[in-house]
Amino acid sequence: MAGGVVAEHLAALTWQGRAHARALLAGADDPHAELLALFWGPRFDREQASHLVAPLAAHDPQAARPALQALLAAGERFDRLEPGAQQRLRRLILRHRALCKPLH
Repeated sequence: MAGGVVAEHLAALTWQGRAHARALLAGADDPHAELLALFWGPRFDREQASHLVAPLAAHDPQAARPALQALLAAGERFDRLEPGAQQRLRRLILRHRALCKPLH
């Protein structure tokens, strides 16, 4: 996969998740750890995605469905990435976490 295509896939993943991130990660002690749990292995962790959506589903079932669909779509995109691109996404999450630490 060429560098430009990888960048496009990573951008799509981040924008897909941002629409629902606030609702999904609202109660998380460490939102970045929650994101890393989804993307840490060689395949997207769909069980973790369901776990992440559960509190939202209990609170706002109508918002939970599109959030879960977006997460699963992001998972499909992640699973199609080459291992190097998957690692790049993990590094981006870790970098964002480091940049946000002083804000907490």
